[in-house]
Amino acid sequence: MRKRIIGAFFSGLLILAGGSYLAGCATIEGAGKDLKKAGEAISDAARDASN
Repeated sequence: MRKRIIGAFFSGLLILAGGSYLAGCATIEGAGKDLKKAGEAISDAARDASN
C-alpha cells in the first residue's frame, strides 16, 4: 500500500514537472535551446572540476 502511494506521488510529480517544462518553452525550438544550454552548463562544470 505504501509503495503504491509513493509511486503515485512520484508519477504525479513527474507529470507536473514535464508540464511545467513544456509550458516554459512553448516550441520545439525553445526546448532545443533549453537542452543546449543545459548541456553547455554541464560541460562547463566538468571542465572547471577537472582543473
